[in-house]
Amino acid sequence: MNRKLIEKVDTLLSKEKGTIFKDPGGKINICLVYPNTYHVGMSNLGFQGIYGLLNKRDDVVCERAFLPDERDIEEYIRTESPIFSYESKRPLSRFDIVAFSISFENDYPNILKILDIAKIPFGSSERNEYHPLLIAGGVCCFFNPEPIAPIFDVIFIGEAEESLNEFIDIYKAKGEIKKETINIEGIYIPEFYDIRYSDEGKIAERIAKYGAPEKIERRYLKDLSVSPITTTIITPEAEFSEMYLIEAMRGCPWKCRFCLVGHIYNPTRKKELETITAEIERAKEITPKIGLIGPSLTDYAHIKDVLCIDGVDFSITSLRASAKSAELVELLKGHKSVSIAPEAGTERMRRVVNKKITEDDILDTSKLTLNAGIENLRLYFIIGLPAETDEDVSGIVEIVKKVRRISNKGNIILSISTFVPKPFTPFQWHPMEHLDSVKEKLKFIKKALRDEKGVKVFHDVPKYAHMQGLFSMGDRRIFNVLKEMVKTDDYRSACSQAGVDMDFYIFRKKDFNEILPWDFIDTGISKEKLWSEYLEAMNV
Repeated sequence: MNRKLIEKVDTLLSKEKGTIFKDPGGKINICLVYPNTYHVGMSNLGFQGIYGLLNKRDDVVCERAFLPDERDIEEYIRTESPIFSYESKRPLSRFDIVAFSISFENDYPNILKILDIAKIPFGSSERNEYHPLLIAGGVCCFFNPEPIAPIFDVIFIGEAEESLNEFIDIYKAKGEIKKETINIEGIYIPEFYDIRYSDEGKIAERIAKYGAPEKIERRYLKDLSVSPITTTIITPEAEFSEMYLIEAMRGCPWKCRFCLVGHIYNPTRKKELETITAEIERAKEITPKIGLIGPSLTDYAHIKDVLCIDGVDFSITSLRASAKSAELVELLKGHKSVSIAPEAGTERMRRVVNKKITEDDILDTSKLTLNAGIENLRLYFIIGLPAETDEDVSGIVEIVKKVRRISNKGNIILSISTFVPKPFTPFQWHPMEHLDSVKEKLKFIKKALRDEKGVKVFHDVPKYAHMQGLFSMGDRRIFNVLKEMVKTDDYRSACSQAGVDMDFYIFRKKDFNEILPWDFIDTGISKEKLWSEYLEAMNV
């Protein structure tokens, strides 16, 4: 094992509080892998929570591994060092189970890069009993695991707090693991399904084998207050340095038509005040920096009570533009940054996406935020949305100028992302906008706001939004693209090498009757309801 790589890992470990070291003897040995760097992975509450959950079991030892930094990847390859776990420095191939926690589609290529360096065969069909069992969970597995399905032996569909322990109990019994786990709600065994395609390239049929269910029901925790998912390790080397993350609510009541979270985390659940207060008190013993997690914390019933707790430096995700949020701004005085998400620049466009806020809501919340002395007001917008016109793009510029005119205090930081259609949303049938058009819109916005004092414009890289769309909308044939991406980061070149037509997945409007790759997952939302919402949006 390369000493330089080991020393780097040991330096990171020396800065951690809460690391768990266990004797692996006689236990199920699991390596939990985040398919991005340590810096990113250690800021993910789901990853941290599963690490803690598994290590609470006396019969399990769970260690961690990550995608190495770019320079370190070269060192791994040069020295032929396999990727190893942080805690015991064992290669991934020596664990019983390698578990991937997957939160972002653009991390898919990293899964195979990690397996390549770890010298573990990519496909489940290529591995045998001498290889680790590969399992996967995380939000990407809720909505469309098909592009990565050929990699994994077992995939967890939904929230794994309960099903993971049920699965470990079956694994411990050492029977026929896959056949014995198919009856656990939320467990998906990809090799138990055959996919057939039509001459047009669409899915013609999906065939379940070996008694596997035709539909996989998404698993979800009924009561968030009993969730075992908590921050386990604090480190200054995470994206949220020295911060303890606490989940206040899961799911969103507003259901914007582009938003995955509002549709797959149903029903909306909120932690009881007593539970979250106790968690904050425990966290305060470790660090005063606490990050509250939730998609719409303005709607968390106890948010004001929580923010009034003494001795805590709270960080929160974006506020909803509303009178209630304006009250919360007063409690956040002294913070550098507050975020709100108008998403669209005109009232019409906000009706299209079902964003139930008005221009007055946006302006009033912005005014109170800037006048409260907040240094940075972040405004989130999406371009390339269904039914978007030039007027809607101009509306983004106009609303930013109006915000700037109401107060010359602080900075306005505009964050623009490109629309990516997501499964289980009303826009799952809609194509993405072509690259040239997206670039023109970004160019227009930047030029129009160039001379506005204290306004900064940031945006995603549109080509990576298209890559996300390919992975979001893809089927199992995308696995061949991922294999090519072990050799190149250019996904378009990888598509060409794999014989995959990218346009088929992201620039084609889909029909209601088409079998979509993710239709086998039951999230509790009917396809008819989503289609009705889509038609309503397109007729605004």
